[in-house]
Amino acid sequence: MATYSVTNKYLVDNYAVVELLTQADLELGVTVTVAGVDATFNGTVTVRALPQYLFTGVDTQGDLLYDYERPIKNQVLYAKTAANVDRVAATGTLAYTPTCTWITATQIEDWLGIGTATAADTTFLTQCASAANQFAFRRRQEAGYVDSVTTSPSGDVTLGTIMYGGALYRQRGSIDTFASFTEMGTAPTTGLSPLIKQLLGIDRPQVA
Repeated sequence: MATYSVTNKYLVDNYAVVELLTQADLELGVTVTVAGVDATFNGTVTVRALPQYLFTGVDTQGDLLYDYERPIKNQVLYAKTAANVDRVAATGTLAYTPTCTWITATQIEDWLGIGTATAADTTFLTQCASAANQFAFRRRQEAGYVDSVTTSPSGDVTLGTIMYGGALYRQRGSIDTFASFTEMGTAPTTGLSPLIKQLLGIDRPQVA
């Protein structure tokens, strides 16, 4: 969870803007929670834009307009049906808490083919599923994708997330290698599997 402090607020043509004290690591389309500002601005909202200039309204085509003579950093814009509010100082927070639930521990267990897991294994599998979900979601977000946190965007992404969770499980009890019982010893891990990268679509940034 990332929480940012709000320093200013304003609302024009049914779009609210909050300014943050520091730059937020956000993407368009993600859901954030604004709290402690006031009843008009508070709520769970979808980020529509991250303006770098003063927002001045909407034209007849529905496009967002800006005053390019007035740069303002760290702004977050979202839809809010309410009367206009002049730009004023404000307090409050903006929180971003993406909790991804694309896969489950059972899916990792099935992929590993380990049959019925013990209670301890089930707990660790759940941890692996949670870590794999968050990792896959974050890496895809960093590559430019905007995904739902509750539904995997495609079957290949689901499989890539399951495979990453399985890799985490197999490294149980080791530091940076897979556990091995062969006389050949263990091979050092050299990074994320190219196949997992391919399935997740993160081998190269998403482009429009």
